[in-house]
Amino acid sequence: MTLPEAVRLVEVGARDGLQNESKTLALADKVRLIEDLADAGLRVIEAGSFVNPKWVPQMADSEAVFAAIKRQPGVRYTALTPNMRGFERALAAGADEVAVFAAATESFSQKNINCSVAESLERFKPLMAAAKAAKLPVRGYVSCVLGCPYEGQVEAEKVREVTAELLAMGCYEVSLGDTIGSGHAGSMAQLLELLLKDIPAAQLAVHCHDTYGQALANILVALQHGIATVDASIAGLGGCPYAPGASGNVATEDVVYMLQGLGIDTGLDLQALVAAGERICRVLGRDNASRSARALTVSKVV
Repeated sequence: MTLPEAVRLVEVGARDGLQNESKTLALADKVRLIEDLADAGLRVIEAGSFVNPKWVPQMADSEAVFAAIKRQPGVRYTALTPNMRGFERALAAGADEVAVFAAATESFSQKNINCSVAESLERFKPLMAAAKAAKLPVRGYVSCVLGCPYEGQVEAEKVREVTAELLAMGCYEVSLGDTIGSGHAGSMAQLLELLLKDIPAAQLAVHCHDTYGQALANILVALQHGIATVDASIAGLGGCPYAPGASGNVATEDVVYMLQGLGIDTGLDLQALVAAGERICRVLGRDNASRSARALTVSKVV
């Protein structure tokens, strides 16, 4: 299989990563992180989440974050918006793009957003119409595509149905989330072979967690199937709430190291990414979860 010549990384550390951190970050630290990421060459950065702060207190200052960042030309600063209220807040804050999320299993949907999969998709319809009127791109997320903490193995056909529905609604792209990181090269290949029968690779992205240490292998399989958009989190920020102590998001530095080794263009400065990851980890008082960053820092290669 032919690998993509270039891969677009969607940086989720400032949203999906930070929202799982127990330590509340100061506004200045969040802004510095986002600006560091843009300086390193990232062109799509999730900068906040417009959800009820009662449920995600770390994201309570998303309006202030969007107001404070020094925006770089060519960088899209995006936000997660679960409903119309969230969309209106994101629009007012000046988000360049918004994202909606659904699950591949009924149990996860009920536990996570207290409604069925069908009900969650129905809720997005007015949001999609408003986004179209505002000419704001919408990205979709599907959770638990390779495993569910409540139902175990997930039917690939269900993933296909939810993905197709999000695309039909108007999402320009759907990110396939291995939320608990239980997927492996075999299950990822099986899922993509089904989806790619009627969904173009250009409309799919992968969002892999590294709970079982399989994230890079799963991303490589996605690349081999023509997927050229990958979600990642600086320093591996974020945890897996269903596997205490386990790592969560795949680290941006590790993905970039692998892609560079494959000769795939990312447009990113690995040295700058390592520095950004080290800086935010010092602020958080936690170890850097990126193996590449740790190795490169110790060896002083960067």
